[in-house]
Amino acid sequence: MSATTTQETNAVSTTDDFMLPVRFPAQPVGGQPQPSAALDELYRGFDKQSLVPLWTQIEGLMPSVPQSKAQPHLWEWKELIALARASGSLVPVGRGGERRAIALANPSLNGRPYVSSTLWCAIQYLMPGEVAPWHRHTQHAFRFVVEGEGVWTVVNGDEVPMRRGDFLPQGGWNWHAHHNPSSTPMAWIDGLDIPFAYETESTFFDFGDDELEQQRGPERSRSERLWGHPGLAPLSQLGSTAGSPLLAYRWQDTDAALREQLLIEEEGYAVTVEPGHAAVRYTNPTNARDIAPTMRTQMHRIRRGTETAPVRSVGTRVFQVFDGAASVKVGDFSWSATRGDIFVVPSWKSFSVKSEAGASDSDSGALDLFEFSDAPIFEALGQYRTITEG
Repeated sequence: MSATTTQETNAVSTTDDFMLPVRFPAQPVGGQPQPSAALDELYRGFDKQSLVPLWTQIEGLMPSVPQSKAQPHLWEWKELIALARASGSLVPVGRGGERRAIALANPSLNGRPYVSSTLWCAIQYLMPGEVAPWHRHTQHAFRFVVEGEGVWTVVNGDEVPMRRGDFLPQGGWNWHAHHNPSSTPMAWIDGLDIPFAYETESTFFDFGDDELEQQRGPERSRSERLWGHPGLAPLSQLGSTAGSPLLAYRWQDTDAALREQLLIEEEGYAVTVEPGHAAVRYTNPTNARDIAPTMRTQMHRIRRGTETAPVRSVGTRVFQVFDGAASVKVGDFSWSATRGDIFVVPSWKSFSVKSEAGASDSDSGALDLFEFSDAPIFEALGQYRTITEG
């Protein structure tokens, strides 16, 4: 029998072979029809025709508020980096695994390598002299550096140095690779919309060349030279793009923007999102929108001793402590978080954070939080909602 014939034969089934898990309600339930032999026969007919009556499913399909499959969870940086270092000597980088990336798996998602149902987050580790080879994918991505330097990411041939505090977006379907010409290993976090692309069946992936020249790249990439001038766009490049053409948002610029917000607030002007809480959004310079159609990225600075108002939002928010220390509350969960720690806030869970005393690089001892979320997806669908409690 040919392969085609076998596949076609396996695909054929009768309605008697396939029964949907529709259960006949043994007891009367409010809003449900009374059990009877006729109702039982009706439900068995639904089974055979692959039908499910809404009146038996509505509470699960249409809850009164979002019910996230993901749960709040915190990953400690000291544990992540220790395991990444161990993997550096055991796990090769190259074709096959492609990247030495360790995904953060939400405990309530049944082992899926997802931080939530829509977002993927991982720690990536590159040893001295290693190259993560060229590939491209339709998923949008970014890198955020919480420690170290020495690696260059290369996007469509443009070499971009990576340093602590730098945010490096990369739109979907762009060729990219990484190389580490330095003498020390380096780790960073990756964020992608892999679960969203997978569940919506829209993924494309392509392998590139294995070769990448190992040498130190320029200190300033072409994208920064072209796009890295506030409020100024090159006339030859005008026109909105889905992903940001600026491949690096440098920490010194982010730091200055947050610092000035708090200084202006001290002067009596209402420029912060709430007292003692400065925040900026990384935006696409071609249209002032998010850096990708599926992900929003922001940086927060919260004065020591300040506690943010509890907020609920549709969609997932993922945070990494860049600097400082925090007390975090997410729904019924609470943690102490320090530099590098990562935590997830599932959809419609109440979230607040307090900046605590702790080791900090900043003069003020404030808490710096990097955030990424899937908010643009829900805004595009008209489903985004957020409320401040209290």
